[in-house]
Amino acid sequence: MEVTGQDISQYLERLKSARVLCVGDVMLDRFCEGAVARVSPEAPIPVLHVSREEAHLGGAGNVARNLSALSVSTNLVSVCGDDAPARELEHLLESHDGVSANLIKLEDRPTIIKTRFVAGGQQLLRADWEKIASISSEIEKNILTQVEQQISEVGALILSDYGKGVLGEDLIQAIIKKANEANVPVIVDPKGDDFSCYAGASVLTPNRQELAQASKMPVGSDEEVINACEYLMENCTISGVLATRSEQGMSLIYKDRKPHHLSARAMEVFDVAGAGDTVIATFAAGIAAGMTMEEAAWLSNVAAGIVVAKVGTAVAYPDEILSSAHSGFWQEGEDKVISLDTAVNRAQRWRQKGLKVGFTNGCFDLLHPGHISLIEQAAANCDRLILGLNSDSSVKRLKGETRPIQNEVSRATVLASLAKVAMVVIFSEETPIELIRAIKPDVLVKGADYTVETVVGATDVQSWGGEVVLANLVEGQSTTSTIAKMNN
Repeated sequence: MEVTGQDISQYLERLKSARVLCVGDVMLDRFCEGAVARVSPEAPIPVLHVSREEAHLGGAGNVARNLSALSVSTNLVSVCGDDAPARELEHLLESHDGVSANLIKLEDRPTIIKTRFVAGGQQLLRADWEKIASISSEIEKNILTQVEQQISEVGALILSDYGKGVLGEDLIQAIIKKANEANVPVIVDPKGDDFSCYAGASVLTPNRQELAQASKMPVGSDEEVINACEYLMENCTISGVLATRSEQGMSLIYKDRKPHHLSARAMEVFDVAGAGDTVIATFAAGIAAGMTMEEAAWLSNVAAGIVVAKVGTAVAYPDEILSSAHSGFWQEGEDKVISLDTAVNRAQRWRQKGLKVGFTNGCFDLLHPGHISLIEQAAANCDRLILGLNSDSSVKRLKGETRPIQNEVSRATVLASLAKVAMVVIFSEETPIELIRAIKPDVLVKGADYTVETVVGATDVQSWGGEVVLANLVEGQSTTSTIAKMNN
């Protein structure tokens, strides 16, 4: 199966009209990040000096977050405690467009919290606050009623089972029955070693370890994966399996169809946390938008390749997926012309690996030796160089109505072709101050026609311990003078 950029563009647009219902275990993911510089005098353990704390949606909540990133309308049904973390969950859910959540609050069931303590990009410890217990039959009826009310309005139903007690076997079977009666595909992220409780489901999305555990069969080669999936399909009465296989990619095994294998898309894997949520969300979104199983699997494979190359639990946005579909950059290396959000993630990843991130900016209209000299000097002062490029509208405001000579696409393409340039980020403001504050470069480089005091962003860079470098100029080289010579 060949999916073109044009196909994906059309499907991504159709996702905006898709609707998905998600039922499962929701939780709060906390991340405490900082630095370790000493060992505690009380015990032989590291002391984490926390510099940043964030909270994200976890479990079925992260599935909803991924669907929201794809502009898919999402209904989330789950249970939580009647406590402060539950209110935090509600606030996070409200911050994501297109997500409608019904969280049933239980006084005797605290909201699940998973807290990760991180230093230098590595987890030191994870602490879980949870009470694993089955919900009452009354709450199950409440959930089933909501499914009945919404099932006719959605194009796919997700069961996000984290084994925390929301999805008992009776409720799972009742939900699948209702979905099958409404001819709505059921996509399941399974848990445990017995998948028979998901009988009647359309597709299960186990990872390699879960597939091996449930089938009790080897899953190393393509043929072994096919055999394990077919065994589960026959013995658990399910229609298909989308098995995620880490560096080996994915395999879609579906009844009466030829097995479909997809190679891993990410060239650099940094964090696999939440990747399974991205896979099931994107796959279900594709199905709800009218894609075939193979096309939806392809889409989810691209999305998974994007998120595992980001820091922490992340999502894949349509522009990132479209960029991958058009250019195939996951096969050749990271795309250089990227959005600010992606640039921030990559810069953070580089720093955590001990690499020095540099930044310079300009219009770079009609690239000349002066530009090349600036870029070479900037690259010599860092390990990875990011270029901030003024957009066409920005150049016009700065240089006049006759500029730029080359549009931003042409300028970005030329800059991205330079080996010393790691990334190009286009900005529309007159100065790159917002880029600098978001990316937080270790080195800021400008030409020597500036002073440190007049360089935009110098104070900010120095405030977090970075340095400002003034590059030597090449005499007689400027786009303005070149244009003047041409006019004469």
